[in-house]
Amino acid sequence: MDWMQSLRLAAPEESLSVAGLVLLVASAWGQSAKDARAVNWLAALVLAGATAMVAPTLCQGVSGEAALAFSGLFSADAFAAFAKLLIYVSALASLLVAPAFFERHGGYRPEFPVLVLFATIGMSMMVSSTNLLTLYVGLELNSLAAYVLAAFLKTDDRSAEAGLKYFVLGALASGILLFGMSLTYGFTGTIAYDGIAAATQAGLSKGALFGLTFMLAGLAFKISAVPFHMWTPDVYEGAPTPVTTFFASAPKVAALALTIRVTVEAFGGQAIAWQQIVGFAALASVVIGALGAIGQTNIKRLLAYSSINNVGFMLVGLTAASPDGVAAMLVYLAIYVPMTIGGFVAVLMLRDEAGHQIEAISDLAGLSTTRPLLALGLGSVMFSMAGIPFFFGFWGKFVVFKAAVAAGWLILALVAAAASVIGAFYYLKVV
Repeated sequence: MDWMQSLRLAAPEESLSVAGLVLLVASAWGQSAKDARAVNWLAALVLAGATAMVAPTLCQGVSGEAALAFSGLFSADAFAAFAKLLIYVSALASLLVAPAFFERHGGYRPEFPVLVLFATIGMSMMVSSTNLLTLYVGLELNSLAAYVLAAFLKTDDRSAEAGLKYFVLGALASGILLFGMSLTYGFTGTIAYDGIAAATQAGLSKGALFGLTFMLAGLAFKISAVPFHMWTPDVYEGAPTPVTTFFASAPKVAALALTIRVTVEAFGGQAIAWQQIVGFAALASVVIGALGAIGQTNIKRLLAYSSINNVGFMLVGLTAASPDGVAAMLVYLAIYVPMTIGGFVAVLMLRDEAGHQIEAISDLAGLSTTRPLLALGLGSVMFSMAGIPFFFGFWGKFVVFKAAVAAGWLILALVAAAASVIGAFYYLKVV
């Protein structure tokens, strides 16, 4: 094994790891708001540097043996680079909006950017995983940091409640995922994706099928897909808004990219075994995400159901189990991330005369008169999420529906399209 080649391929993760450890030590020495801002900007610079490192890999379309590192445990290919770009940009956006929010709520501590860096490292490992071991290590590194981030605002009982709920349900989901991985290893004899693909080429045994089902259930929790979505509205509402911005973007990208790797790379030869599961999750997420948002009065809970709804649309593309379907899913992800960040940044800017955060949808009345530019930005995000032609969100839905119809999933595409009309109601309600 060429260690220098492996270290070069994993340079973004290495830079984030070293920076995270250095800034962790620095945060122990300085706890003032000024120190926290310094740590925050340094973390943002490191993320910008990591983004610059992965961009050439995507532009060059690196894949195959040239992208493998550490004896095939890690793949720095173009697919991973695409996901990492979205993850790093999402994390960077969360860091940029965090200081102003936390300083209005009792001070900003330097642990926040450090936790974001460690969560980002875990997500980088997830999207570059080539076997179940790398998958689990990356997922747990991300999850452990995320649990603390959800409960970061110690002065707010809702934040503590969000952190506790996320931890308990996340631990359950991790156990389900680990059980599925154990079954998969037991019935295929390998933890490598290519080895699993080879072992299941002739057909799936019942044990391997159960393993696949449990793994998809664990991953469904991470992407907030129905029926494992129950934590999302409570955590999104209770967590600090910069943390919610982070949760709604970066971990979604990582978990969806990981789901693509597991289904297409490890079990691609037996797509018929997981298409039914993914198709059900897609349809249920689209419908429940749309119906669940209708009665919401809190803008953050509404965006939580919107996230569930959008995950359903992306899974429609994966259900196609074709290159066009995966490409459509990635296009939707690239559109979803800036829409989500824009929506939560607009929410962060919603404050009353006393400077308090506004979260009730009814309090937005008259915003176009008092703050027309903010109203225009929030309205544009809502129109885009609703899929109104010819906003960006429309093209995301268009490509996944097109891929599903081309793969023979016409009924799924029609039901999802009908549900998108229902979803337009609650987006337009905000407007």
